[in-house]
Amino acid sequence: MENFMSEYHISRIFYNDRREMKKLDALLEKEGIERDDNLDYTIGLYDDDYNLAATGSCFANTLRCMAVDSGHQGEGLLNQVVSHLIQYEFEQGTVNLFLYTKYDKALFFRDLGFYEVARADGRVVFMENRKNGFASYLDNLYQETQEQVQQSDAQPEAGLPVGAVVMNANPFTLGHLYLLATAAAACRLLHVFIVSEDASLVPFDVRYNLVKEGSAHLKNLVFHQTGSYLISNATFPSYFLKDKDTVIRTHAKLDTAIFGQIAKSLDITVRYVGEEPASQVTGIYNEIMAAELPLSGVECRIIPRRTAASGVISASTVRRKIHEGRLEEIRELVPESTLRYFLSEEAGEVVKRIQESSQVIHY
Repeated sequence: MENFMSEYHISRIFYNDRREMKKLDALLEKEGIERDDNLDYTIGLYDDDYNLAATGSCFANTLRCMAVDSGHQGEGLLNQVVSHLIQYEFEQGTVNLFLYTKYDKALFFRDLGFYEVARADGRVVFMENRKNGFASYLDNLYQETQEQVQQSDAQPEAGLPVGAVVMNANPFTLGHLYLLATAAAACRLLHVFIVSEDASLVPFDVRYNLVKEGSAHLKNLVFHQTGSYLISNATFPSYFLKDKDTVIRTHAKLDTAIFGQIAKSLDITVRYVGEEPASQVTGIYNEIMAAELPLSGVECRIIPRRTAASGVISASTVRRKIHEGRLEEIRELVPESTLRYFLSEEAGEVVKRIQESSQVIHY
């Protein structure tokens, strides 16, 4: 794809083109950016001598890894890159766009039609291209809640709080079920947010259905998709943050800032999270939430993990057993509905994907 603009031209950079990827990485490194692991479309803006002057990328509905060589700054190149990426996304049918940027760049993107959703830790601003996008999401959550409560035969106990759980459930285990049951017993209403990005080995529609089916006996649950506002660890952009620890902490602070606004709109006063002794990422995440959520009037309760004869129950363990072809051994780790799914023909492609994956354990 080529589009000539003044003395520069835009070309797509393909990830198997070693020469151009070397130029891309050199430019990003020069500008203090590390190439993100999750990219599906990347372009370069080249001068007449085919030197890479600027770049930008997309992943799903987010704009990422945008940089201009310091020798070409002040020429409006980033504007050209962003405009091209927006046009590309629109051509793919994606009209609701998101980006993460440093504090000092937020004003620039605001001038290009992006609006702030939340900011965190003096480092990152999360923005979208719809002025009322997040407000509409909150309205939808409220409407979903009203509809599901009306359809439910639950008898909420007065005086108990409204709670929330956010889970990926990749896949839904007895550990997840224990967390939901524990939280539901302490709440008059429990909002269950299921991460809707398809960045997991188990697709979203399968995860969503397994959570609903496996917890159907808990009558005071309300189910929601996270949409693009509560983003998973797998796709939180890390390219302009210095180290892994900073990435995790900044992501957690941004997540709690966004969740605080969700909690306010739904009267949520407590969020339940599972203890995660084996995961450094989740351990730091829980620590940040425990410190930050109370600033939004939300208590953070960390629930000890449920164990089985073989140890702590985790989705990682389930995926590892499937990966190793030991499907029958997940019986003690998952609800009957999850087991039934994985033993069915319907799960064939998902099982194959897990067995062929080189990374089934998340740290």
